[in-house]
Amino acid sequence: MMFVVRRLLLTIPILLLVSIMTFSLIHLIPGDPARVILGQEATPEAYQALRTELGLDQPIVVQYFSWLGKVLQGDLGISITDRVPVSQLIMQRLPATVELTIGTFLVAILIAFPAGILAAVRRGTWIDYTSTFTALGGMSIPSFWLAMMMIIFFAVNNQWLPASGYVPFLEDPKQNLLAMVLPCLATGLRESAVLMRMLRSSLLDVVSMDFIRTAKAKGLNEARTILGHALRNAMVPVVTTSGLMIAGLLGGLVITESIFSIPGFGRLIVESVFKRDYVTVQGAILVSAVLVVLVNLAVDMLYAVIDPRIKAGKGAGE
Repeated sequence: MMFVVRRLLLTIPILLLVSIMTFSLIHLIPGDPARVILGQEATPEAYQALRTELGLDQPIVVQYFSWLGKVLQGDLGISITDRVPVSQLIMQRLPATVELTIGTFLVAILIAFPAGILAAVRRGTWIDYTSTFTALGGMSIPSFWLAMMMIIFFAVNNQWLPASGYVPFLEDPKQNLLAMVLPCLATGLRESAVLMRMLRSSLLDVVSMDFIRTAKAKGLNEARTILGHALRNAMVPVVTTSGLMIAGLLGGLVITESIFSIPGFGRLIVESVFKRDYVTVQGAILVSAVLVVLVNLAVDMLYAVIDPRIKAGKGAGE
């Protein structure tokens, strides 16, 4: 319990620092939100009135604490351009990104774990070389190029899957799943290469340890030794990589979302930056930071499950 409490307490200064940095950096972007909304032909009176309404005439410190106070009450503000609550915009866009992230991660796991385990067990064989070469190729291929090639082959030439578009799962589950196949594959194949390399490297380190040699000496077969003993001990760096992967996907899928016309969270942030809607950008980045912190907290919990020494505050070598 204390382990969880300590991790939660550490998130408070992190989120506070993120809020300060986000608020400050947004105000350094050239341009005036009031001028963007009203245009260059607006009268000075209308311009000043809108700045007062948005609180832009106040000192930046006053603006920050006013914004932070509202955030702590669950109010992320009103979008400057869309004139709707930012929380509403985020809730409209976030489900698509979360679904795409989960699908991408599942594709990565289903490919990376079998390939990584086989490459480590059959080190130095054609299986290892093939897996390694494929992983390096997957890491080198740009995801946008792979996405377009998949669209050409699966959607244009053969019409097996839809090329783009998004339908909410509750509205049409079948169409939703069909529409998510290509974007999940396009991003999942690349992420699986990273995960596979990490799993292979971690397993090779573990299988050379004394307890694995002891298990083999006792007559345990190779499959039971790898899956029952080595794999769990090799999971800590893999979990770390997975956590970083998920955190990155939650806010970094804008290219995939743009190619497949998915109204996701990443596209919302980019669109808001172009429109100089700094209220939406601030709220979206803060939500993104909270999601990253929650993912890291979940990773810490998994550390404690995989290796109880971490929960007790001991190092891996103790």
